[in-house]
Amino acid sequence: MLSDQDSKPMYEKIFEILVQDIRNGKYRRGQRIPSEMELAEKYNVSRITSRKSLEMIASQGLIARKPGKGSFVVDAMEQTPDDQASSYMPVRRTDVPVLGLIMTDFGESYGIDLLRGIESAAEQHGVFLLLRRSFGKPEREERAIREFTELGANGFIIFPGHGRYINTEILKLVINKIPLVLIDRYLKGVEAASVSTDHAAAAREGAKHLLEWGHRRIGLLSPPPVDTSATEERMEGFVQAHAEQGVAIEKNYWLNDITSTLPGSFTKENIERDIDKIKNHLQQHPDMTAIFATEYNIALLAKAAIGQLGLTVPGDISVVCFDCPPSNPGSGYWFTHLLQQQEEMGRRAVETVLKLRKGEPVDMTVRLAARLVQGESTAAANKK
Repeated sequence: MLSDQDSKPMYEKIFEILVQDIRNGKYRRGQRIPSEMELAEKYNVSRITSRKSLEMIASQGLIARKPGKGSFVVDAMEQTPDDQASSYMPVRRTDVPVLGLIMTDFGESYGIDLLRGIESAAEQHGVFLLLRRSFGKPEREERAIREFTELGANGFIIFPGHGRYINTEILKLVINKIPLVLIDRYLKGVEAASVSTDHAAAAREGAKHLLEWGHRRIGLLSPPPVDTSATEERMEGFVQAHAEQGVAIEKNYWLNDITSTLPGSFTKENIERDIDKIKNHLQQHPDMTAIFATEYNIALLAKAAIGQLGLTVPGDISVVCFDCPPSNPGSGYWFTHLLQQQEEMGRRAVETVLKLRKGEPVDMTVRLAARLVQGESTAAANKK
């Protein structure tokens, strides 16, 4: 039976068991060995894993894989040309880093450039990438880690879906000292390397921009702050900017339960509900002159709500947010925003996980500065 204490990938364990069975005569020349499905059911693994085990055995010349018939034991010197043609015989490279990349999701405003940076660095360093999106669901995140481990991933880059919920598979990676880098956030209580934006400093810069334009009644729109460390840090930076400018915080102007932008929640119904929520919030606070949105998509919701009230951006209300798709200038609305170094973040994540694989010292907490980009959405406060 397979040992739970064995740190080897599942496909290697199954490979070794089958090779031993062949050498011990359990499966003799010409005899069919268990299929992918049979192995998957017997060892409770995916068919991808069992297939990889069979491919490894075929690469050793011990079996011939015949489509529609199965895998049969052969002697390497006695294979016919047809047998050799029907066998998939990959060259196994144990020296190639295989990194599992798991992200909640990615889009034009955030994620595409991050992926570009990761892919570029992976190609530069000869790294093979496995990619899976979790859509913020812990069970998908856990399953991806397990499957990538079975496939031989020897390092992980993970963009966690939640900050408060720590899935058990991430804890196993930390406990087993598997190289792990968290992207754009950290998990409280977990000793793992992280590469992210300096969210607090960035938010401080954005709020400072509004304060310098004379805005004093500024609304802060965000998803529930318990979900991610990034949101919490952005709120902290917003507060710091007010303290530095000597301006009192008005928390009754905050709206921190925007949910339609959370992974898996971006539906028409949720969007309309959040727009109505923002409209009601603005009507309850007619003296509000600016909005700080912690995400680009929240800024879009705010702009829609402002427009539906017959107001304008920035004539009546200024808006600052994080990130803005680069395709917007000239073809869409260009928000004043905090531009994150996504490509650099991805590059640094790959380099960090590779250093961890080699046992080299790394900076466990990398924070990259964001840059304020002036757009069309901010102007001097319109005194109400």
